[in-house]
Amino acid sequence: MTTPPPQGNPFAQGQPQGQNPYAQGQPQAPYPPQGGYPQQPGQPGFPQQGAPYAPVPPEQPRRRFSFKTIKNVVIVIAVLTAVIGGWIASRDDADQAAVGDCLKSASSSSDRMEVVDCSSSEAEVKVLKKVPGHYTEFTAETECRKVDEATGFYAETGDGEEFLLCLTEV
Repeated sequence: MTTPPPQGNPFAQGQPQGQNPYAQGQPQAPYPPQGGYPQQPGQPGFPQQGAPYAPVPPEQPRRRFSFKTIKNVVIVIAVLTAVIGGWIASRDDADQAAVGDCLKSASSSSDRMEVVDCSSSEAEVKVLKKVPGHYTEFTAETECRKVDEATGFYAETGDGEEFLLCLTEV
């Protein structure tokens, strides 16, 4: 059996061979450290190392609806309800009347007419003829005299659809 060569610096003066002059009583590691440079964060193949004790940001509080937001939503709903209600109410106006439909006055102070069921006690007149176009009082009366049994007329003029209804009493 052979003995291994002595460890240490053979050129060191005054030091016994086999001892590390820098060790000063600490045992030497049996194998030298491997690798070279320490691991850098973010290197490929290695997980990213964050700050060891970084504070966690607090969770953001949930946003509550402000009075202004609720007020605006209520206003939008009110306006939409009014528009839809007006559209539904206008579907019974005279512009939707056809030959054979019955009408009543919308109110005592209004010249507007509304479509009603002919069996209703509210029915005042029945449509005998509907003629599209713009009519003055004189031309409307002249046109409706041509219709048998016509006792009156209703002319719609203005922004929307213009037409003439020749009417008879119910």
